[in-house]
Amino acid sequence: MTTRMIAVAFDCRQPDALAEFWRESLDYQQTERWTDNHGVTYVEVKSPGRPSLLFQPVPEVKQVKNRLHLDIAPTSIEQRDEVERLVTLGAKLVDEAEGDRWIVLADPEDNEFCVLPRR
Repeated sequence: MTTRMIAVAFDCRQPDALAEFWRESLDYQQTERWTDNHGVTYVEVKSPGRPSLLFQPVPEVKQVKNRLHLDIAPTSIEQRDEVERLVTLGAKLVDEAEGDRWIVLADPEDNEFCVLPRR
């Protein structure tokens, strides 16, 4: 039996805004909204051949460091240029330790992620 990852889910206060940040950041093509049988509306961004990103509303703000985070890498521009682009979209610089190959940013709801050198 084989299992595959279909989505990465984010708990968030503003699903529409966070979904738009990640859709722009990762150049996902499609946004869908759907409501479960409890009346909760989710926002999902999709792109062919890639796992979906699912944004589910929660009432509380993020309290502690992520236990899971995304590592991303630009494909056509340099790491520093990608960091600048993500900051203009709403990311915040968290850590840029000398000697590390990654730069830590946070999305608009303070979820940390790493930007690695171009691949």
